[in-house]
Amino acid sequence: MTHKGFETTCCVVGGGPAGIVLGYLLARRGVQVTVLEKHKDFFRDFRGDTVHPSTLEVLKELGLLKEFLDLPHEEVKSLGVIIGDRKFQVADFSHVPATCKFIALMPQWDFLNFLTGHARKFPSFQLLMQHEATDLLRDGKRIAGVVAQNHGREVEIHADLVIGCDGRHSVTRSAAGLEVIEHGVPIDVLWFRISRNRDDVEQVLGNVNYGKALILINRSDYFQAGLIIAKGSFDEIRSKGLDTFRFEIRRIAPYLGDRVKELRDWDQIKILTVQINRLRRWYRPGLLCIGDAAHAMSPAGGVGINLAIQDAIAAANLLTRPLQGRRVSQSALAKVQRRRALPTRVTQAVQIAAHRGLAHAFKTSGPIEAPWQVKAITRIPGIQRAAGYAVGIGLRPEHVREDKPKQPRRHRAALTVFAALGIVAEAAAITFAAWNRSRQSSMMVPG
Repeated sequence: MTHKGFETTCCVVGGGPAGIVLGYLLARRGVQVTVLEKHKDFFRDFRGDTVHPSTLEVLKELGLLKEFLDLPHEEVKSLGVIIGDRKFQVADFSHVPATCKFIALMPQWDFLNFLTGHARKFPSFQLLMQHEATDLLRDGKRIAGVVAQNHGREVEIHADLVIGCDGRHSVTRSAAGLEVIEHGVPIDVLWFRISRNRDDVEQVLGNVNYGKALILINRSDYFQAGLIIAKGSFDEIRSKGLDTFRFEIRRIAPYLGDRVKELRDWDQIKILTVQINRLRRWYRPGLLCIGDAAHAMSPAGGVGINLAIQDAIAAANLLTRPLQGRRVSQSALAKVQRRRALPTRVTQAVQIAAHRGLAHAFKTSGPIEAPWQVKAITRIPGIQRAAGYAVGIGLRPEHVREDKPKQPRRHRAALTVFAALGIVAEAAAITFAAWNRSRQSSMMVPG
């Protein structure tokens, strides 16, 4: 049964960070905006819970920062990695050009509830929970709205513009037939929780040993943990049993001790199939895709959330006037892609290089000692600051503006930083793997 539905100026599909930020910014400027979210609430575990300095700066520009930081959160001022039994600092946020020189760790549902609460103060904002987009409405060649399901009832939302913020499995982009460029990724991630003690190592993102990498994100009283595995190897890992899985986790991070016994069932462990892809063209008449719907990112560094929010800010800056005039041209949509294409391409290139290097590390199954090359790289002057900028701010950061942004052209220097980080990431991992293979070969006794 089809409900008659209603009209809006802009229909945003997806109530994640990009969708809610975009909805807030458009409503703040008086644009009638409707955000569709398929779930009944924002409570979803194993989501990215990082709020980067660039996003915190935007909250300051909106006058919301102080209230936001009153919410419970952890502050990460640097990131480190433990290779074998030695700790290295990877990223330092103390010098980023922003008010908050840290990453705030906060459950994503708290971030979304906070921003939604403020967005609802604007009469032009509407959030429809439990409205799952299933198709697009068409008027000739133009996208004219969204078809959604709500409690088994079909609802039609007619809109001047549809913006797809519905993630890597985007209904909007597939319904519009937009071409996806896929980049092969050699890893997947197994997410799970494990309790955290007060004396656990601070500001450490990863533990690398025995051919595996374990991510540990501090969530106050527990870790959101992610074991990086070779793509397609989850069935083999499960076949070896939970005892083996717990043993591997404890071997990589011995300080976890008996807490690995908290993993009692495979249902506690969720697999994230890692993808890196992007649309060749992010738009067609009446439709624009941003965030993961336009460019799925790896979870490395948590930068996917940052890029999605930056996309939303750029879209609001560039599309407010056309939406206010109820005439959104393809050229206006193309401007959003042109502005955000460079940060997307460069960030994905760095992630691909890092993953390619990590794949070499999987070939080393024994205990690891960090070679001198890795020690030397981490001692390069300014490398931690550069990594801090890349993760915390990113290439071509956006700011809240009422008109088309005219920002200083600083992205050339930032581009050089990103390119250098990509080269360093791949070279270090390849050198590291070769050194360990050589080391293991020298320890073998001929038969």
